[in-house]
Amino acid sequence: MKALFLSLIFAFSVATAGAQQINNVDKLASHYISLKEALVNGNAELAKSKSAQLLNSLTAFPVKTLQPAQQKTFNAYAIKLKFDSRHISETTVIDHQREHFESLSKNMYSLLSGLNLNSAPLYQQYCPMKKASWLSESTDIRNPYYGEDMMECGKVTATIKAAGK
Repeated sequence: MKALFLSLIFAFSVATAGAQQINNVDKLASHYISLKEALVNGNAELAKSKSAQLLNSLTAFPVKTLQPAQQKTFNAYAIKLKFDSRHISETTVIDHQREHFESLSKNMYSLLSGLNLNSAPLYQQYCPMKKASWLSESTDIRNPYYGEDMMECGKVTATIKAAGK
């Protein structure tokens, strides 16, 4: 009976830790998506603010709660993601923000697909005019590189499935 009780406690602890990791990854994805939407809408001030939130989430991310392979993945992309987030958060020149968003998006895709801890699917979308990708929470195309000028320019090229799916 004692062994069963300890097994249940251990299983609950593992499940709780896994849920917390998913929550932390979802927070990163949510900040990224908010930044993307600001760029879609051509709102440089909001992009600056949302990028600062993403930077804070990256800085505060509890890396040690991840499995060793996931820690290695996070550490491989964190510096690059922080660099681009910082640059976007330091300017209101939307063209400059979009330049850094291109690199940010590439590295965010690599991070999130490598961690595989998001609770909902994410879609990598590609703009052939810009020759750049971004992530979206839906399959609807809303281009962050050209905003209103080419809102629907792009296509879905990959899917990051939800964790455990």
